[in-house]
Amino acid sequence: MKPTKPPVLKYFLVSLFLSLPLLLFFFFFFFSLKTTTNPPPANDRSSTATITGLKIRPGYKTYDSYIQRQLNKTLNPKLRKTWLTRDWDRKVRVFAHFFQDLKQENLVFNNSKALSIGARVGQEVEAFKRIGVTDSVGIDLVPYPPSVIKGDFHHQPFDDETFDFEFSNVFDHALFPEKFVSEIERTLKPGGVCVLHVAVNRRSDKYSANDLFSVQPLIQLFKNSELVHVRKVDGFGLDTEVVFKKKKA
Repeated sequence: MKPTKPPVLKYFLVSLFLSLPLLLFFFFFFFSLKTTTNPPPANDRSSTATITGLKIRPGYKTYDSYIQRQLNKTLNPKLRKTWLTRDWDRKVRVFAHFFQDLKQENLVFNNSKALSIGARVGQEVEAFKRIGVTDSVGIDLVPYPPSVIKGDFHHQPFDDETFDFEFSNVFDHALFPEKFVSEIERTLKPGGVCVLHVAVNRRSDKYSANDLFSVQPLIQLFKNSELVHVRKVDGFGLDTEVVFKKKKA
């Protein structure tokens, strides 16, 4: 007589067989979700990873995680209070000094349309106005009306060839430096000037997304511009001023 399977085992095997398609569905669903929402680290997809002298910091698995880290600094209530009180006059005065020097070199004019990238609470915009450049605005992840509007410097919210002059001291915060620079060149008018204050061969603050070891990577990134000058400055932890002029052709 042929032995029969125990009823419990029989029911288990039947239920396993019937549930197998459902298990396979959930397996492929969650695998697809994981590969969609957790792409490779951003620096693995950036062409700047191959540029000698520019290093993207690891740790950002998604662009949202990068943005959130930047917001942690920008929205810090203690920092914002400091920027608006104790640091306000000092920073406006120093920025105005920088911009006045550039004005004397005929790199920015009273009638220039100027942009400050990463302006936070607008000290640079106020500095522009103090030297007579009244048509100026700033962008930052967090707006501060009327001087600063909301904008991501990887995707500037402006039309092509909008500005005569662009200034930034947050290049080190760019997760995609090539995109950061291409947006500057896109929104600059032909003959327009870009001024960057950067830290060279020294580690910037903990919110930085890249480290720069020479000015050569910047020269490589500004593909449609010519280098005007490089000089040392004392710019709130940043030590080098690099100036480019967009080609007219």
